[in-house]
Amino acid sequence: MKSEELRRKKRAAWTWRMLLCAAFFTLHATLFTSCSEENTEEEEYANWQERNNGATDHWAVQANGGNLTKILAYTKEATASNLKNSDYIYVERIETSSNTESPIATDTCRVSYRGYLIPSKSYKEGYVFDQTFLNGFDWTTAGAVDFIPQGLTVGFATALMNMHKGDRWRVYVPYQLGYGTSGLRSIPGYSNLVFEIALLDYWHPGDKRPMFKSR
Repeated sequence: MKSEELRRKKRAAWTWRMLLCAAFFTLHATLFTSCSEENTEEEEYANWQERNNGATDHWAVQANGGNLTKILAYTKEATASNLKNSDYIYVERIETSSNTESPIATDTCRVSYRGYLIPSKSYKEGYVFDQTFLNGFDWTTAGAVDFIPQGLTVGFATALMNMHKGDRWRVYVPYQLGYGTSGLRSIPGYSNLVFEIALLDYWHPGDKRPMFKSR
């Protein structure tokens, strides 16, 4: 009897040791995975604020005699004496329509767009964080969404309020006119935003349009 009781105690002790070992290795594996993910993200966005500030300055240079046009954010005064490069969005006009009127802040704008970040380690063309169309843009097949400018980030709203129906622009937005230093979901803080935007239609408050109306 004593021999059998001793064997039971040894088996119980061995079982507890195995459970403790399993818990130990599970904990350390979790910590290792977490640290690896953090390190990967840090490498992806290393010197991110500095890189985005540099991108803004580069866009400003391109707007001075280059292929970009700068547009002052609608929240800024053109007569202010302390304007900075980050107070402007920078625009490349891909397609220009013959229309001459633009939406105002309270209009509803039907747009097709793709948004991405500046290039990073894993995304040489920039990480795409949102889009209404896949592959190349096509006026007849691209998905659309309705926005009211006054509910958007300053940079996106500024672009819409300077576009005409039928325009397609590539818009470069400093992070100060986007999601700032805190970011949003998959967008890290200090992220400049790049958008390809097509303005399909817009209308005033009280007016309506059929769903998914295109040009």
